[in-house]
Amino acid sequence: MCPMPSAETTQSSVHEPDPVRPTKDDEVARSGSELIGGPIGRRALLGTSWWTPVRVIALVAIGMFALGMVQKAPCYNGAWFVGASSQYTHACYSDIPHLYQGRGFADGLVPYFDKLSGDMEYLEYPVLTGVFMEVASWLTPGSGSIQDQEQWYWMVNAGMLMACAAVIAVCVTRTHARRPWDGLLVALAPAFALTATINWDLLAVALTAAAMLMWSRGRPLAFGVLLGLATAAKLYPALLLGALFVLCWRAGKWRDFGKALGGTAVAWVIVNGPVMLLAFDGWSKFYTFSQKRGVDFGSFWLILAQNSDDPLSTDTVNTLATLLMLLCCAGVAALTLTAPRRPRFAQLAFLIVAAFILTNKVYSPQYVLWLIPLAALARPKWRDFLIWQACEVAYFLGIWMYLAYTTSGDAHKGLPTDGYHWAIGVHLLGTLYLCAVIVRDILMPERDVVRRTGDDDPSGGVLDGAEDVFVLGAAAHPPKHAAHFDGPQVEWGSPGAGDRSL
Repeated sequence: MCPMPSAETTQSSVHEPDPVRPTKDDEVARSGSELIGGPIGRRALLGTSWWTPVRVIALVAIGMFALGMVQKAPCYNGAWFVGASSQYTHACYSDIPHLYQGRGFADGLVPYFDKLSGDMEYLEYPVLTGVFMEVASWLTPGSGSIQDQEQWYWMVNAGMLMACAAVIAVCVTRTHARRPWDGLLVALAPAFALTATINWDLLAVALTAAAMLMWSRGRPLAFGVLLGLATAAKLYPALLLGALFVLCWRAGKWRDFGKALGGTAVAWVIVNGPVMLLAFDGWSKFYTFSQKRGVDFGSFWLILAQNSDDPLSTDTVNTLATLLMLLCCAGVAALTLTAPRRPRFAQLAFLIVAAFILTNKVYSPQYVLWLIPLAALARPKWRDFLIWQACEVAYFLGIWMYLAYTTSGDAHKGLPTDGYHWAIGVHLLGTLYLCAVIVRDILMPERDVVRRTGDDDPSGGVLDGAEDVFVLGAAAHPPKHAAHFDGPQVEWGSPGAGDRSL
């Protein structure tokens, strides 16, 4: 005779639904699972083995990162050091070995404090990234030829960046508690493996992913501290505060937003303050360089410039790009306040960062790393994710083939200018496509694969299940359920629904 379930067991089963099976609703995931034995079954013993989703996904991410390192082997074995064209024809370029000597690390110069002898007076990276680069130089053996040192420097940085990749995979896997297998989107993303060691962006991406995990657990102050550190490594994470601002406006969560904003500001000041006070010229180089930098690779501004007899000046492009970004921000705010149901945090985070990438005057191939974790949380649908990734891989190959063309002299090996413009267009269209399906999910919540399983906003923390306080348009008078679909409905807006703890 089976004992009756206790009240505690019954309550747990009500408030902690079973995890979403990875191959249940996604046809691409179901088809892909045939490579490892087919879709997971109804009677599968999930979570009873050492091989939990978090561990599996972290190991897959490390394995893919290692494959990305192998892809750089032709450059590591010589292409970085012989001529200019070879590293592009092999599509294995990285800034890391070149900047070891070019930014004074080989000579023991202190970033931001010591002037450089080349065309760049000071290190043009944010402070926390500069610290990361400096620590890697301390771990690099100073003996041997400069080529040996540059190889070691890249390898040390790759090891540190691999740790960042594992952190990203774990944080994304744990952010949506009922959908851990969505982390495989990050771990298996081809553009992630290809671009992970081009530059140092993974540091900021890892801190941002950790910040989003803290927000999902209802810890706005920890979120703010981590986001401030991320912003001290790269500027783009600060954009997430804009997404949170309009979400907290709609939900009336001003105290939590204030904690997040305060934590961000304090953490940023603690990292930047000493360098700002003691070496202002070196500290400000990142900001002045970004302002003065002309139209560069990957942007639609480059297509306009290369097809114009009278290209726009840098100041004009800066102004127009800023205005376009402000228009996008206004559009995202209007969408948030008028949508039939409050958008999920990850959806807005993706849209606002994507808007910055699309309107910016430069798009380096590693910038895709900013979007991959956000895409996995905002639109965890394999078909759409892989379409976008295919576009990014095409751009990754396009930029190196274009640089091979421009550096190979009369041999003209690679992709001419018109072909490169097509590669830029593919990148832009791929990103716009993913933005479009996310906007559709916001306007038609029944199409959102996360909400279709009964959740409201699993990455939203205090916003998850919270009532609306300020809404515009038709959303101000919603029906009992703002979204209608077959399957479980989530009651959102009930008192206390947003109170969650770690």
